[in-house]
Amino acid sequence: MALLTLRNAGGYCAFDEAECRAAGATLAQRYRDASPFPHVVIDDFLDLDVLRAVAGQFPKPATALPFARSQERLKYQFHPQVCTGLATRNLFAELNSQAFLAFLSEMTGIGGLVADPYYAGAGLHETRAGGHLGIHADFNRHETMNLERRLNLLVYLNEDWEEAFGGALELWDRGMTACQVKVLPAMARAVVFATDLDSFHGHPDPLACPPDRTRRSIATYYYHTPADTRFAVDRTTNFRARPHSGDRRDWKVIFHHWAQDWVPPALRRGGRAGSAR
Repeated sequence: MALLTLRNAGGYCAFDEAECRAAGATLAQRYRDASPFPHVVIDDFLDLDVLRAVAGQFPKPATALPFARSQERLKYQFHPQVCTGLATRNLFAELNSQAFLAFLSEMTGIGGLVADPYYAGAGLHETRAGGHLGIHADFNRHETMNLERRLNLLVYLNEDWEEAFGGALELWDRGMTACQVKVLPAMARAVVFATDLDSFHGHPDPLACPPDRTRRSIATYYYHTPADTRFAVDRTTNFRARPHSGDRRDWKVIFHHWAQDWVPPALRRGGRAGSAR
């Protein structure tokens, strides 16, 4: 039985938020206590029929974006916009949904997670025979949204994947002295892990699978607003009374807006700091 189920609602399949929260809570200690950095490996993550449908809708090679660096040989990205299959588009939408973010937050303890509507570097990934992905730590800032990257989700799409094919995801210790975890990329297996500056991972040895096989996965990434971000102005909703209408004016809100507009930012920050003590 799958950990999370997409339930059909009038032709569109969606996660249930309460179910997602409960599932995340059951994995929280396992995720947070994992070594070499917070992560969890989950078998039977999603329904097999959903993942088989996604695998069956894999885009044509001509739509692939190659990862051009020498450390990412024969690896390709298919952006969700080139994925025309309905099951695939549905799944990507749900992996960016509030319900799924609730699952991740309950499991990791990270509140305020933000999904990536741009899918920077994400989507469907494929590595062909002989290809590899060198050990690395991921980029930490989303350039368009200016947010901090916090989590990776990988869901594998490889039926009957043999250990001799290689391609196991390796998680290395923070000092890059030894591989501590290896995860075979088997069908319906998922990995969620923290993307710190020293969360080193990859599958560095060339794939030894037959030429007609490839290593396929779903990859989505999740972000958070950095703790030191400040807004020059911090406003509530700004309702206005119409002239001669008798509309009520909310003087508390009006005063708040006046303070945000006219009080110097340093004084506003000092006031907030004083009230927090």
